[in-house]
Amino acid sequence: MHGAAETAGVAQELAQETDERIHARRWFTLATLCLSLLIIVMDNTILNVAIPSLVDELGATNSQLQWIVDGYTLVFAGLLLTTGSLGDRFGRKLALRIGIVVFAAGSVMSALATSATQLIATRSLMGVGGALIMPSTLSILTNVFRDPRERGRAIAIWAGFSGLGVAIGPVTGGLLLEHFSWSSVFWVNLPIGALALVAGWFFVPETKDPTAARLDPLGALLSIVGLGSVLFAIIEGPSKGWASSEVLAAAAIGALGVLAFVAWELHTDHPMLDLHFFTNPRFTAANVAVTLTFFAMFGSLFLMTQYWQLVHGFTPLEAGVHLVPYALTMMVTAPLSARFVERLGTTRVVTIGLTTISLAMLALSTIQPGSSYLRVIANMCVMAVGMGLTMAPATESVMGSLPREKAGVGSAVNDTTRQMGGALGVAVIGSLVASVYAAGIDDAAASLGLRGDALAAARGSLGAALNQAAGLGDGAGALVAAARQAFVDGLAQGLRVGAAVVFVAAIVAHRYLPATDRTHVVVDRVGVPVVGRAPRSGEDVVGDGVPVAGS
Repeated sequence: MHGAAETAGVAQELAQETDERIHARRWFTLATLCLSLLIIVMDNTILNVAIPSLVDELGATNSQLQWIVDGYTLVFAGLLLTTGSLGDRFGRKLALRIGIVVFAAGSVMSALATSATQLIATRSLMGVGGALIMPSTLSILTNVFRDPRERGRAIAIWAGFSGLGVAIGPVTGGLLLEHFSWSSVFWVNLPIGALALVAGWFFVPETKDPTAARLDPLGALLSIVGLGSVLFAIIEGPSKGWASSEVLAAAAIGALGVLAFVAWELHTDHPMLDLHFFTNPRFTAANVAVTLTFFAMFGSLFLMTQYWQLVHGFTPLEAGVHLVPYALTMMVTAPLSARFVERLGTTRVVTIGLTTISLAMLALSTIQPGSSYLRVIANMCVMAVGMGLTMAPATESVMGSLPREKAGVGSAVNDTTRQMGGALGVAVIGSLVASVYAAGIDDAAASLGLRGDALAAARGSLGAALNQAAGLGDGAGALVAAARQAFVDGLAQGLRVGAAVVFVAAIVAHRYLPATDRTHVVVDRVGVPVVGRAPRSGEDVVGDGVPVAGS
């Protein structure tokens, strides 16, 4: 008995020393996690700059170009719940390191690809790596930062790095393509990944769910089929038509897959995702806010990138540079949002953020082809303020409402809603813009002398209309002006729909998102506040909700 007591005492001392060491280097851990996040966020935006080069050097068709981008997204989003659950069970640091290695291997294969088909496959492999990386970063962060106030600030910094990736991706890609081939946008991932691996060895602790049940392979399969099919329908809807048999079949399979997943998770005694989490209004309302924020952000960026390049005539690099103030505003605002939450509460900050996004999108909907850069970017920066105020507090609400043991799958839910919201924003808003644009071209066709194949091409996209104008001689200016005006008219309608959707999210947040987490705050043996469990021997309860200053 005496020996057993000594052994338990030694184990307790070792655990305390480990907790103290993790707590002491937590900010270095955050820096490493942000670096790991940067590699996948930057990759999403850097590739867009290289698309013209892929057409020239690989002969990629429009359909292949779409799947070079969307194949990654489809795999990434479809696997998130599964990889988050695996990280909880086998170790989040292990999942992060494997993800970085897989992402780097996919980057090498992508850089060496000799055909568009190969690049689609290698980009999909990168999606597997990204699905391992992203939920791991947020779940490790949640376990390292146990003080709710510090956790909110850390998540705000983590969210700010998403804005940094949006900013430096196009600029970095443009600079690389001025001096190197298209493959350079993939080679750049290697030094960032290597640095993240080395730093992770020293600063990222291993965390896992000590109570993890056995694996749920059927739940994983149903989630992959359901989410993947729904996302496929969303991606293909604008190009194939929402009523096409292919899109309808994918949507039906996806809906059945999701329903089967829900039924199975409620039935099994070892669910991959405990659906009872959604009975917590803090968890559910925050996920709604994240989903609709990304609906607005991805949809508006999809439109505004085309606006700068096709309406104002900027090169891809120039468009990236001109978007830097927008991204930097988001990067600065996101870390500050945690301070505002401490003063005003999550409900007010998220509601104000969503309302700001909605008003900024309404203001953007009034721009014209000749609007000045300062007018447009000022409205975009106001929208970035709203996004910075929304994303970090909403993400913290999602993670803070769950037990730390379930941080991996909780992070995966948060990341899945981001991807689904973003894809839906591009699809829905993009389809509306395309419809309004095509109607505008039809109205101008008679006066422009457009008919037959020329009219069909001009209706297809603004870029195609500009190409058609090059062969019209004296009528070129009229077609360019009509096409640009038709696109801006469609952009206005799309932004107004986005504004309405985000305003609904603001109402949901105001009504259902709690201002604070009403759970016990426990001070553990090393003086670190811990949320969400009853006190153990030697620990004290210091209050409810966010702890008071100085705790």
